[in-house]
Amino acid sequence: MVAQLTALVIFIAVFAAGSIRKGHIGVLSLAAACGVGLSLASMSLKDIIGGFPVGIMILLAGVTFFFGIAQANGTIDQLIDRSIAKVGDRAALFPILFFALSCGVAAMGSSLAALALAPIAMPLAKKYMIDPMLMGLAIGTGLTAGAFAPTSLFGIISYGTAREAGIDLNPLVLFTVAIVTNLVLLVAAFLMFGGTRLPRSQRTQTPHDIETSGYSSPLQENRPSSPGTVATSVDAPVDTKTKAARLTTAQIATITCIAGLLISLIWLALTGGNPDVGILCFAFGAVLTLLDPATSKTAITKIDWPTILLVGGVITYVGVLEHMGAIELIGHFAEAAGTPLLSAFALCVAAGLISAFASTTGMLAAIIPLSLPLVATGGIPGWAIITALAICSALVDLSPYSTVGATVIATAPESERARMTSRLMRWGMSMVIIGPVALVGLLVLPGTL
Repeated sequence: MVAQLTALVIFIAVFAAGSIRKGHIGVLSLAAACGVGLSLASMSLKDIIGGFPVGIMILLAGVTFFFGIAQANGTIDQLIDRSIAKVGDRAALFPILFFALSCGVAAMGSSLAALALAPIAMPLAKKYMIDPMLMGLAIGTGLTAGAFAPTSLFGIISYGTAREAGIDLNPLVLFTVAIVTNLVLLVAAFLMFGGTRLPRSQRTQTPHDIETSGYSSPLQENRPSSPGTVATSVDAPVDTKTKAARLTTAQIATITCIAGLLISLIWLALTGGNPDVGILCFAFGAVLTLLDPATSKTAITKIDWPTILLVGGVITYVGVLEHMGAIELIGHFAEAAGTPLLSAFALCVAAGLISAFASTTGMLAAIIPLSLPLVATGGIPGWAIITALAICSALVDLSPYSTVGATVIATAPESERARMTSRLMRWGMSMVIIGPVALVGLLVLPGTL
């Protein structure tokens, strides 16, 4: 037991050191996995490295490559431009629009790519007198929902880890629960921050609007150069009536391939198939590579290797823990703690609390395998606890200490930043309790009755 507990303490220390020192948790975890496996578990280096999740690596690489092509050839920008133009001056629709846009962009591989919408949304909030809290929450909830798509980071980690453990978690079920949960939160934000008072039809221009009219191409001027880059200026006005450029042949082909990918995923899921999202993305990416070789070379650089290393390192260490019996030891502790339902609730609260201050991606890769002993007891449906855990880990991402919350605050008007920091802190911390109560109650509890 001493070796198992020591390995668990080292695992926690790796997360703490990585968060405090801003080091790459994947690198630290991979090195620690080798050290612990060789010294405490008497494993061979081949067996340790054999725990690296190659399947998840292919998923992440394929998805980020395919949607990297869509970003590089301007397809995503075109879709966003056209969506904003359709809304016009109907202020009440902007939070809904940006929820949908954030969800769509986040579903395209890297959830943080949706943060590129924040510097576009905040000037619109200022122009149309929308509470920046409402606009920020619309982007954050949309991002979280889209991140659990079968083609995006959180979804891939969640159902990929579940399947490697032999748990049948339907990726479309996970995505649906994430969308419904975040839509409920959007409605709550809409009611709390003045959404019902916004005009639903074209409003009369104010002197400020007249003074700032004529500005075009907000996507080029206000968008960060890469996902996660924070643009802090929100003074430039945004013209929602800019006429979108005509689609190029490459962009039409990309939209067709995106539609083909989604149709393939849905069809295979409904017919009982087991779609490999990564392979499908590489297949459609190969088609686009033949049509536009230059853009595909740019997309290669957009493969999310840091995230692949993060997930791979953490799961490799978890594999060492499993080999040592440390995961089974956690199961015994869970049984001794009381009912599986109470243990599931405590695990969801812990996941949310830690994730508010650390990497949600790393937390997902670590916490899902640690929940497997609860499933092994037979008292909790595996798909339910993993879905609840995964979404609870992400609902807190609007905390000011997370990348999402910090970006939303940085792109808000300077006069609003102190207020938003305080309110986003309350929102994020409230999700630590609200998420587990709602998701454990609705997903896990019915399976224990």
